[in-house]
Order: sequence, then structure tokens, then C-alpha cells
Amino acid sequence: MRTLCFSHQENVLSSSKTHDFHVFFPGKPKLFGCAAAAQVKTSRETKGQYLSVNMSFSVGVMSAMYLTKGISGAHLNPAVTLSFCVLGQVRWGRLVPYCLSQILGAYVASALAFLVYYDAIMEFSGGVLSVYGPNETASIFATYPSEYLTVGRSFLDQVVGTGMLMMCILSLEERRNTPAPSELIPPIVAVIVLGISMSMSANCGAAINPARDLGPRLFSLTAGWGTEVFTCYNYWFWVPLVAPPIGGVLGSFMYLIFIHWQLPDPEPPASLTVVDTVSNKANKPATTMWEKEEELKSTHL
Repeated sequence: MRTLCFSHQENVLSSSKTHDFHVFFPGKPKLFGCAAAAQVKTSRETKGQYLSVNMSFSVGVMSAMYLTKGISGAHLNPAVTLSFCVLGQVRWGRLVPYCLSQILGAYVASALAFLVYYDAIMEFSGGVLSVYGPNETASIFATYPSEYLTVGRSFLDQVVGTGMLMMCILSLEERRNTPAPSELIPPIVAVIVLGISMSMSANCGAAINPARDLGPRLFSLTAGWGTEVFTCYNYWFWVPLVAPPIGGVLGSFMYLIFIHWQLPDPEPPASLTVVDTVSNKANKPATTMWEKEEELKSTHL
């Protein structure tokens, strides 16, 4: 019988431990990514390229998953956490603490990247922290849309990207399909994130993670970029906050409908037959001559 969720299946991302707040480690992907973005931008791509940023975010995802999978089950993304709550794999009471931890971790990671590259950012921007123009530096931290992009298309971009992420994550421990070894799930998820960021970041940066965008955006608000980080592009900031959770839930239901419910039910184990081996015969008591005669008499009768 098909069920709506995987409530009896334990996996890396859905397991919930007793420690809700592990502030720094959920922001570790952001530290890697922001530092790489700062290096690439402030060096005017002489010390790295856009691919460097994508790869750094992915390495950060992998390392953060290894660090936190024993604490929270490696929850780094509010959209993923919400999807697991909808599927019944994470208690709803953990949604808000996990999301706050993820946002705060991204904020702290952005602050560390800013401190490390403070001199380079100030030299590149001429001391003017702005969102627009050739010397803008706000995109080091948060995501912003391309000039040609409409709001509706950017919303779709985030829904599709996060939906793909959830479909791939849910398949990793599907025991009726081809499950991945538990110890290899972090690098596999990192490669999935790398693939999405390499193919779907031209429009608006491939946030696919509300914490990855809101935490750094709040930091840039308080660090000198001002309210423009929220008001720019006609208040576009809400798109990477709202679209990824919707995309994650839609991707989860698509996986249930088109993959999980279509897989064959596991066959029950075959009943074991007792094989009369030489050792079994050796353990049987020896048959006496009188017993043999009784057997012959009963056969004739």
C-alpha cells in the first residue's frame, strides 16, 4: 500500500536530533561561497572565475553536511526542512528553530567573509558600498536578478531549481530504487547543488535557499549597504524567500507521484526450507535394529 510520506525511513537529511541550534555550521556553505565571490569580484576575475563561486558553495555544502549530520541531520536549507516536515519526516516544532539557525548561520558567515575581504572590497568599490553599477559589491553576499528578468520568470526560476534539488535529495535513500551509501550522501548533494548553480544561476543567482539569501541580505543591510538591498529591483528580495519553499514542496510531491508511488513494493522474504544436511543426520539418534523391524512391519501392513 502506498503512503504519502516516508515516515518510517531514516535518512541523513530527515533525522532529527536533540540539539536545535548549531549556529555556525549551517552558514559554512555561505562562508565558502561569499569568500569566493569576494575574491573573484574584487580581483576582477584575475583570481578565479564564476565557476569558482559555484564550486566553493558546493564544497561548503558537503563539509557542512558532514559536520552537522549527527546533530540535526544536516539541515542547511529552510525549503528542504519545510519539505521534510510536509512529508512527515521532521516534526513541525523543529521548523522554526532550524530556519532561525540557518539564517543566523548565514549572517555570521557573511560577516566573516566581509571581515576577511574588507580591504579588497573597499579598494574595489572606492569605499562606496552600492547595489548598482560596475563597482557594486552587494552581489558578493545576496542574490539579485539580471536586468532583463521579469518577476514572474525569476519566481519560476527559483521554483524549478529548488524542486529539482528536492527530487534529487529524496531519491538518494530510496531503498526500492538505487540508494546511495549514507557516507556518500554529502558529496552527492554537493554535486547536485553544483549542477543546479552551474546551469540555473544566470537569471538570479540560483539561491534555492531562503537562508542563503536572507541572512547575507540582512548582514549587508547592517554593514553599510543600507535599505537598498531590500528596495532595489522593485522590492525583488521576496522572490528567493517565497519561491524556494514552494518549489521544494512541489518537487517533493512530484517525486511521490511520479517516482515513489510507481516503484514496486518490496517482495516478502521467501520462507526458509529445512535442509537435511550431513551434520543434521549426525545429530540424529542412531536407529536400532528393533526400530528397523517395527518400520518394516508397519510398511507391510
